[in-house]
Amino acid sequence: MSSELETGTIASRLADFACKLRRETVPNEIFGKAKLLLLDMVGAALASASFDFGQRAVEGLLAFGSGPATVIGFRDKLALRDAVLANGILVHGLDYDDTSIYGRVHPSGSCGTTALALGADLGVSGTELLLSYIAALECTVRLGAVVQGGFQQRGFHPTGVVGTFGAAIAASRLFGLSPHQTAMAQGIALSMAAGSQEFAAEGAWTKRLHPGWAGAAGMTAAALAKGGFTGPALPYEGKRGLYRLYLGELAGQCELGLATERLGIDWQIATIAHKPLPACYFNVPTIDAAVRLAEQYQLRPADIAEVTAFLPQAAVQLVCEPKSAKRRPRDSYAAQFSIYFTTAAALVRRRFTLDDLKDTALRDPEILSLADRVDYVIDDRTTFPKFYSGAVVVTTRDGRKLEAREDVNRGAPERPMSETEIIAKFTDAAERIFDSAKAARLVEALLAIDKIDSVASLVQQLGRD
Repeated sequence: MSSELETGTIASRLADFACKLRRETVPNEIFGKAKLLLLDMVGAALASASFDFGQRAVEGLLAFGSGPATVIGFRDKLALRDAVLANGILVHGLDYDDTSIYGRVHPSGSCGTTALALGADLGVSGTELLLSYIAALECTVRLGAVVQGGFQQRGFHPTGVVGTFGAAIAASRLFGLSPHQTAMAQGIALSMAAGSQEFAAEGAWTKRLHPGWAGAAGMTAAALAKGGFTGPALPYEGKRGLYRLYLGELAGQCELGLATERLGIDWQIATIAHKPLPACYFNVPTIDAAVRLAEQYQLRPADIAEVTAFLPQAAVQLVCEPKSAKRRPRDSYAAQFSIYFTTAAALVRRRFTLDDLKDTALRDPEILSLADRVDYVIDDRTTFPKFYSGAVVVTTRDGRKLEAREDVNRGAPERPMSETEIIAKFTDAAERIFDSAKAARLVEALLAIDKIDSVASLVQQLGRD
């Protein structure tokens, strides 16, 4: 394992950065992007609030009683930590939330939900909420980047693992902790970080849980540090720290310097992508390619003999195997992680939206029949891990071979969604819960959050009346 490029522990350097961050030290484009990420995060939660799993999650947490904290898209309110857990489940529940391919992490589900709930509870200003969010996002992406894909290789979901530390950093800043206490919060968080990828084999719901649990755990770690509880000083680089403990023999591939080098100068928030479609990001390029072919050649399902999806090796265990289960997804979540279903649905419906995750789509005989004719191969031209990439080749019954390729995923910083597209995505989700007037007011309020003296009333508006 390579040594740090700079002096000081990783935890102490991240703590110093987070505690000393000021509005004037954040570039305007990063500050503006944080507002769009926050808007997008809330929209992802609102989309999930209209699905059964979101209601089941909130109902389950109500077993611990109600409380004062807002659950996005719900009338029910929960205790503060339970609301962070619920909101994290909602944000990540449809895999419609932001992603950093550089850090291999969905950061807002833990960082943003912690900042929103705790910021509202403490009545902080919109600017202070954004600064805590920015500090947490930046640190989370960097901590994920150190591993260079190693967490997934070992069976861990990095969103649940490194998101715990990001949430601890966000909460530490909001609590007004000192740099030393913030470093201790990260040390405490080491004993809480979790996230197994066992869900992938059968499309279980536990992946949805990871950022919410990370948020609740990180906030708990910060509260304990506030009270004087101590944690190890070397949660990352220690002999039994995060990277050696979780990665085992893969720890040698870590680049610890990526966590802190040029911190506050090179902003890794810039690597965070807005997701244009509600599906695993490995499937987004193939969906876009399939839609393009269907529209360009006016394909009908009956015209198609077989379909081949080209994917990076890293995607196989997540969206391709086991084939029998993936070809017949039992619910919307399993469908999002099926290369067979998503490609077939894109060819049949020439789109892939929230409506294509409903039971009518999951039972659509044309989609299911075509899914049986979809197979995959490893793409030797992939641009992953720089980008999510993929291709689709459709062989028609009259012998034509039609190909479309996506080398740069839509939503990536090199191919970004526009502000108009991000607002439209939010509006589509919000209008499934609220009327159009309230959806429009929320857009305006969230994009002007830095003008608000206390975010408490705004966060309250994110629940149902």
